[in-house]
Amino acid sequence: MVTADAVLNPHTADEFNPWKNAAIRFENAAAKLNLDDGMRKILKTPAKELTVAIPIVLDDGRIEVFTGYRVQHSIARGPAKGGIRYAPDVSLDEVRALASWMTWKCAVVNLPYGGGKGGVICDPAILSHIELERITRRYTAEILDIIGPEKDIPAPDMNTNEQTMAWIMDTYSMHKRETTTGVVTGKPLNLGGSLGRPEATGRGCLFVSREALKRFEIPPTRARVVIQGFGNVGGMAARLMAREGIKVVCIIETDGAAYNANGLDIEALLKHRRETGSILYFPEAQNLSAEDGLSLHCDVLLPAAKENVITAANAASLNCKIICEGANGPTTAPADHILAERGIFVVPDILANAGGVTVSYFEWVQDRQGYFWNEKLVNERLEEIMVNSFYDVLKYAREHNVENRTAAYMLALDRVAFAIKLRGLYA
Repeated sequence: MVTADAVLNPHTADEFNPWKNAAIRFENAAAKLNLDDGMRKILKTPAKELTVAIPIVLDDGRIEVFTGYRVQHSIARGPAKGGIRYAPDVSLDEVRALASWMTWKCAVVNLPYGGGKGGVICDPAILSHIELERITRRYTAEILDIIGPEKDIPAPDMNTNEQTMAWIMDTYSMHKRETTTGVVTGKPLNLGGSLGRPEATGRGCLFVSREALKRFEIPPTRARVVIQGFGNVGGMAARLMAREGIKVVCIIETDGAAYNANGLDIEALLKHRRETGSILYFPEAQNLSAEDGLSLHCDVLLPAAKENVITAANAASLNCKIICEGANGPTTAPADHILAERGIFVVPDILANAGGVTVSYFEWVQDRQGYFWNEKLVNERLEEIMVNSFYDVLKYAREHNVENRTAAYMLALDRVAFAIKLRGLYA
């Protein structure tokens, strides 16, 4: 449980600072593990931070300079691994936090990676396809020296996709004068991508949600699920759950929510959004506010969009048994305390959404082998890792008498600290 002296003031902006939230989770887990001060300093300090200027010529002939970041939080267990996001509100603190979460995420599912993350401050909605390509290629050239299949392997994240990864791979390969598919994951299939990768994060959420429902003896076909976010993660989780007979009763987006107590037709709702640009006014659903959607009675609440969705202001109003964190950092540290006191079973982000990085690892392995697996094998191996990791965390929680998030952090910190001790310090 988050200790009282560690909880951020819910009435300050600090609650919404991802780096400070990550630090609180880290310190709580480190204290439970009795890590010495020296190891704490190593574990919480990013190994490398790079800020770059990205000058490009816009379509109208003007020159604009964008800012990009790449943070490598840890390389103790292997090369850094983490996505690249494009958004107007990207900040260095956000990228730091996401890089640290990648370290713990890779460790909790026992992948041979450290954590990294990147971002570019831009608004993709107002940039052309060519402008995005120019930004991506120049950004790649600026971070070229610190990425690579054995150094740091980017992947898609918010507002980036397989095309973005293809541009990065091509730019890197042109500089290296050899085709290097393993420099990124989340690539198109015909450039060394993996089957099952687009669905992986949502599929991983499905696997751990099913295991959590077993804890409450709720058959999946009787479960009621609310999903916040209808992008790659939330949309895919909704699709996969619906295919298994799990009732998704509400989808929440920024402009409101679509609710049907008998379960939404997910494919029809996706078609409606493609045609109208919104989930609202879907003929088979009732419109709700986003706030009302979050507080609906359900078995599983799956936040699958951005950070800071569940906060000190709304945590007491949630009516779910289980929270499965498909997004990174959807719950603030003060909210952790409230959820724990209410007995809500949380599958933390560093476990719940690790399906994406797990199949990214499979893609990297396949690229290095030059041999590619069928989708059935990919999904089987993903399920094995996600389910085993779920019970690893629960075992840690039981043995140390802590809630799931602290247990996941403790397990991750323990594995990374052990690797550092084995390697020693180079001087």
